[in-house]
Amino acid sequence: MKLIKYEIIIYWSDDDQAFVAEVPELPGCMADGAAYQEALANAEVIIQEWIETAKELGRPIPEPKGRLVFA
Repeated sequence: MKLIKYEIIIYWSDDDQAFVAEVPELPGCMADGAAYQEALANAEVIIQEWIETAKELGRPIPEPKGRLVFA
């Protein structure tokens, strides 16, 4: 797996009863997990899948900017 350079924001969701991992730079890219580490691992997989799908569809892939200020 390639090195993940996108910012991943992980938080607990009471509604989902799971940790949610969002990737703000990749629209709609998010994952979850019962544990923090599981959410992070799932996010890394989903980032790769998001990028592969974007390539297949000919869509632009944003360059990772690193630390962002969304909150």
